[in-house]
Amino acid sequence: QAPGTMGSEMTAPKLASLAAPWARSEPLCGPRDAQRPSDGPAGAEMDRPSLRVAVVMERDKAPNRWEDWRFRIVEVLPDDGGFGAQPKLLRDDGHTARILHPGLEVTLYADEGEGYWLNLNTPAPVWFVMWRTAEDDPSRAWPELVTLSYNEAGRLLDAQERVDNAPLQDEVRAWLQAFTDEHYKPEPKQRKRPASFQRP
Repeated sequence: QAPGTMGSEMTAPKLASLAAPWARSEPLCGPRDAQRPSDGPAGAEMDRPSLRVAVVMERDKAPNRWEDWRFRIVEVLPDDGGFGAQPKLLRDDGHTARILHPGLEVTLYADEGEGYWLNLNTPAPVWFVMWRTAEDDPSRAWPELVTLSYNEAGRLLDAQERVDNAPLQDEVRAWLQAFTDEHYKPEPKQRKRPASFQRP
């Protein structure tokens, strides 16, 4: 997959025995929080619901004569910590390998409200996953960031990052909808005045 594309063909069997800790009660802070401006008045930045996820990636070896390796995002799963802290090989038949990458945090920000709203108002809302490959080993790839904001995904694409998507589960969609309804109100569309009524 070349940089600057968002894939959409995301299907995969579900893993068994998955918990669903969608909403976390305690605030989580990470490197992105330290670099991000405050969403509002003092203390407002504490109201940032978060969830932890794992990303399943698939790697194909020599899918055609032009590519040595091809990667795709299969799905994004809730992660209650049971997957451990290190990537886990789920299967490898010598041609296709499937690897689970646990422990990625997804935090909602009030100033990304429009991006969440745009995602929710598509026919099929998705997770956006930014991923990278190792410069010294093109057979290695990993997810770097997961977001639910259409706008953030667009900014990553503009920065020439690889961004693919995976279907969003109904439980997470409802959680995201509740946050978006609270923090973002789309501006009503302005009725365009007919040209004959416009001032010269």
